[in-house]
Amino acid sequence: MNDPASPQPTALPTNVLKGFLLAAAGLLLFACMDSTTKYLTAHYNVPTVVAMRYIVHCLLMLVILAPRHSNKLITTQRTGLVILRAAVLTMASLFIGLALQRMPLAETTAINFLAPTLIALFAGSLLGEQIGGLGWAAVITGFIGVLLIARPGSGLDAWGIVFALGAAVANAAYQVLSRLLASTERAITLLFYTALIGTIVFGLALPWFWENKTPSTPEIILFIGMGTFGGLGHYLFTLAYRYAPASVLAPMTYLQLLWAGLLGWIIFDSTPDTWGITGMVIIAASGLLIALKSRLNKH
Repeated sequence: MNDPASPQPTALPTNVLKGFLLAAAGLLLFACMDSTTKYLTAHYNVPTVVAMRYIVHCLLMLVILAPRHSNKLITTQRTGLVILRAAVLTMASLFIGLALQRMPLAETTAINFLAPTLIALFAGSLLGEQIGGLGWAAVITGFIGVLLIARPGSGLDAWGIVFALGAAVANAAYQVLSRLLASTERAITLLFYTALIGTIVFGLALPWFWENKTPSTPEIILFIGMGTFGGLGHYLFTLAYRYAPASVLAPMTYLQLLWAGLLGWIIFDSTPDTWGITGMVIIAASGLLIALKSRLNKH
């Protein structure tokens, strides 16, 4: 799961369909990135895979955006929080990589989508927002969904579940920090610092984790594709907010669950069981309750 959504220019009502299609394409690319990550972690250790993702992402931003937006990329108002936000996302990336190494794509994605529900808890304590009855209902519903997916007898790796939950917590913290910074920082700046900090953290660790083998040509293509999927996915989803309002796009993020299920079936021949699918639907419902709560609070 990712957080491409930031306050964007006023939506153009006549182009809602275009915004919908851009968001759907961005979410598909996120699922492709996770699928590629899962495949590569079967052949390389997780820190190496995550390092390559961030390195490619950072290089793409430097090559494509730095010539035109060099000052906008690096100028911040609250540098400490910007770096903390990026560091939290690097932790989430590590956890999601470790989870994907041990668990099916769809189940990992579903547990990670507990993040929007956890935001309700974090926002209550950190941002002073009222959780309310609907918010608590969403939190409880989300955890019920996770329990159905990770129930005894599900066959899922216990550490994989722990790492997926860790990714959800880190993602929630990342999104709360994004909300704190949205009023003072540019989206392009936040995206660049995310790529830069991830590159520095995992790049410095790479000598200790690098396996003494040369990637094949297909693996090199996958490494490049993984970073490209993430960067382009963020761009398309952010662009979608120019054409469609947040009230339309926020619930759409759960389309990534569908993409993850399809790719998990096509690439890894993995399909969730009935209880797992039920848990995924319940987690999605908890997120939609949060979206509904947010919408009601605005009116």
